[in-house]
Amino acid sequence: MVCAGMDALADLPNTYLDRSSSLYHSAPMGVMTQPDFINAVCRVMTDLDPHTLLGHLLAIEERYGRVREGPKWGPRTLDLDLLLYDEIVSTAPTLVLPHPGLHERAFVLYPLLEIEPVLSVPGHGPVAELAAKCPPMRLQRLEHEC
Repeated sequence: MVCAGMDALADLPNTYLDRSSSLYHSAPMGVMTQPDFINAVCRVMTDLDPHTLLGHLLAIEERYGRVREGPKWGPRTLDLDLLLYDEIVSTAPTLVLPHPGLHERAFVLYPLLEIEPVLSVPGHGPVAELAAKCPPMRLQRLEHEC
């Protein structure tokens, strides 16, 4: 499903899928009685504004069977998050940027570090430093690529 999500990103209007990380296998967050997560990070170049881009991400999730009912962090078919958008910082009710928790989640920081090693997260600092501060967790880079 991760690869299908990446393909859908590449098909967005006025958007180019510039780079994607390896796939990473991690223990689930929140509801532990669910399959492990497969994580990746993509960098897109787009003319879409952040709110429009987020709307497209939610539509892709829905297209692939995502249902937003049930427990927070429960099982889902696909989860596409808008992590960063240039240097924009937003606390709008409909879009928080950088994504909350980004700066403390190894399953996001390690794939992000792979594709953007010198990136700095607004308000939090360099991705490399943030990844180094993450608590230990089981995170495995997968051999399979999209």
